[in-house]
Amino acid sequence: MGKSKWVVLGFILLFASSLWGQEIRLKFASYFPTAAKQSKLLEEFCKDVEKRTKGKVKVDFYGGGSLLEATKVYDGVVQGIADIGFSHVEYTVGRFPVTEILDLPHGWPSAYVSSHVANDFYKKFTPAEWKDTKPLWFNTSPPSVLILAKKPVSKLEDVKGLTVRGPGRIAEVLKALGATPKPVPMPEVYEAMARGVVEGCMTPVETLGSFRLADVAKHVTMCWAVGPIYTFYVVINKKVWDGLPADVKKVFEELAVEYEEKAARVWNEVEFDGYEIAKQKGVNFIYLSPEELKRWQEAVSPVNEAYYADLEKKAGVSRSQINTMVSFIKERIAYWTKKQKEAGVKSITGPEEIRIK
Repeated sequence: MGKSKWVVLGFILLFASSLWGQEIRLKFASYFPTAAKQSKLLEEFCKDVEKRTKGKVKVDFYGGGSLLEATKVYDGVVQGIADIGFSHVEYTVGRFPVTEILDLPHGWPSAYVSSHVANDFYKKFTPAEWKDTKPLWFNTSPPSVLILAKKPVSKLEDVKGLTVRGPGRIAEVLKALGATPKPVPMPEVYEAMARGVVEGCMTPVETLGSFRLADVAKHVTMCWAVGPIYTFYVVINKKVWDGLPADVKKVFEELAVEYEEKAARVWNEVEFDGYEIAKQKGVNFIYLSPEELKRWQEAVSPVNEAYYADLEKKAGVSRSQINTMVSFIKERIAYWTKKQKEAGVKSITGPEEIRIK
């Protein structure tokens, strides 16, 4: 029997099980390492589904790319290889052109803020590019900063001439700042910095711990206002979703709301691990003044404008629609920064009102 027939049979069995009141078993694919806090959160979600449905639905979690690789997650969910999937939009560049607007440097202060804005953005604009799945929730990485092996960077002019690891969109940001980007795979950055192949990298603070960069870095420039982010998604196959009983859908929707907040907090918290390790090793954190940050933002603004022009040309999104989206993003950044302060959630990055002192 061909793959497509097996997929159809799976949908039929899922629908039949819902009618007969039998157990519904779903597969959740993620590429993230299973030991990571982010993976533990996804496993917690799987357990909550089973608990809230009183055992009616069981979700088997396949982490570490054991079922689907990062670049294959979305298509794998659409094809029915997995029922639920977790990955981010930059692994399929061009597949989600409207949503990718979130990854630009809009002045993101923290993962807590950007995660909530990403969910608000989807609910507001519901881009058609997600039509083959039912998105459950979104979250983002923290904004990237400059992690440097030797040279301290405290002003824009210091960046000029530096060779810095940065693939994709980050490379465009680095070029706009005056650096020379080099697309070194993340697992090789430690060695590249140690040997002087690159003078640094532009990644979130958490990599100081997770990739042991605190061992080879002496300075970190907290240029969060120009740091791109990665927008992650948790989606469920549309046909599977449509075949679920109403009471099960209700559980999923309620949990999705809860996990928007949980994911925002976890992705914000992982930064502290890298920060504490770096401080223990004597890494110097350089905080730019609001005036200096503004200079950096002005320097990278052409990166955003280039993407808007491309979105208008290739995806047929009008300039007025783009302007509406950008204005919405800015408004929600201000809203969620205020909410973060009110909730007492601290960040490594961001303005002083939300940042650790």
